Amino acid sequence: MLAPRNILAATDFSPVSDTALQYARELARAFGATLHVVHVINDLMAEGMPPTFVPAFGNAQRAIREAAREQLHTAATAGDLTKGTLAEHLMSSPSPANAILECARDNAIDLIVVGTHGRGGVAHFLLGSVAERVVRSAPCPVLTVRHPEREVLKTASRETAARA
Repeated sequence: MLAPRNILAATDFSPVSDTALQYARELARAFGATLHVVHVINDLMAEGMPPTFVPAFGNAQRAIREAAREQLHTAATAGDLTKGTLAEHLMSSPSPANAILECARDNAIDLIVVGTHGRGGVAHFLLGSVAERVVRSAPCPVLTVRHPEREVLKTASRETAARA
């Protein structure tokens, strides 16, 4: 097995991405790797705002960026990383998947860890999946992580149905 030197964890600050970050942190600790934590904010200016709204949206974009920077720092430093180092990346993009892939390429990432909500059917069709897009185009292996509580609930539902 190859030992990753640079591990990227993508976070949207949801419970499932927190779980993925825990996995990435443990892997970085085990391999003495650099843990890169990335969060992508939506670029309001890329949405084609009329010029009259640019100053207001510029202020809103700065406020969103600053709040995200604080939240990213809190999430990235929440666990103990005794071996390895930590890098935080805050990016703006209309496409989170493309920004994650760009960060992976720019930082010679060996492994990407990303949470997946596991949506299916219509929700997946309408919302798409950042994790799926990352898996399809990543320059390195990708570990997708589901929230463990979701699996516990599914197992309990199956057991209940089997008893009925």
